Amino acid sequence: MHVAIDTLTRMTDALAACQQGTLPQNEMIKQWRTGATDLPLPEKFGVVLGDLLDRIEASALFSGESCSFSQQGLFDNLQLWADKARAKLATP
Repeated sequence: MHVAIDTLTRMTDALAACQQGTLPQNEMIKQWRTGATDLPLPEKFGVVLGDLLDRIEASALFSGESCSFSQQGLFDNLQLWADKARAKLATP
């Protein structure tokens, strides 16, 4: 389980770097898609994550904020997903 927590930590570090502008958004998304495949989580986590990442990719087509997408809101939801995933991984 330690490996999964380390993977999740790298994913959240990539999210933070993206929000700070030091990691391109497409690279962060790539890291999240790759890292998520290594996490032993229920299928619903993958469905939700895929939807969030797809919406983040779509938001890049706009100037960050639009009537349909709030990029910061999507990043916040990605962090919430990570928090829930971490809690699930920590549960025996």
